[in-house]
Amino acid sequence: MIDKEIIKIASNTINHGVLKNHTHFSKLKNSICGDVVKIYLIVEKGKITNFKYESESCIYCQASVSLLSRNAKNKTVEKINNFAIQANNCFDQSVNSFEKEWKEFNKIMSKNNISRKECLLLPIKTTLDALNN
Repeated sequence: MIDKEIIKIASNTINHGVLKNHTHFSKLKNSICGDVVKIYLIVEKGKITNFKYESESCIYCQASVSLLSRNAKNKTVEKINNFAIQANNCFDQSVNSFEKEWKEFNKIMSKNNISRKECLLLPIKTTLDALNN
């Protein structure tokens, strides 16, 4: 059964859409399920100042990209890289341990959702891909 919290988070689509003047872009597809995420970023002086996304994906991926789009704004590229490491490790630990500024991710990234790990991590991988291009 899908957690109501996942649905609530995914339904916040404030940052859904295309960013025409983006400085960074990536589109990745999950080879397992076919989810597709497009990330549009504006990065100025090493900081993400705007973040928009489009996705054709499951509710888990939508929740992850919605949270990420809201939490990544005004964060440095270094902070995003550190967060990605935490996200990759969170499924292996018995206790969720996101830093305070990312604590909302504890609601969706847990051992309970390990079967959806790739769905939840796809937006993060796509963001890193955009930042590295």
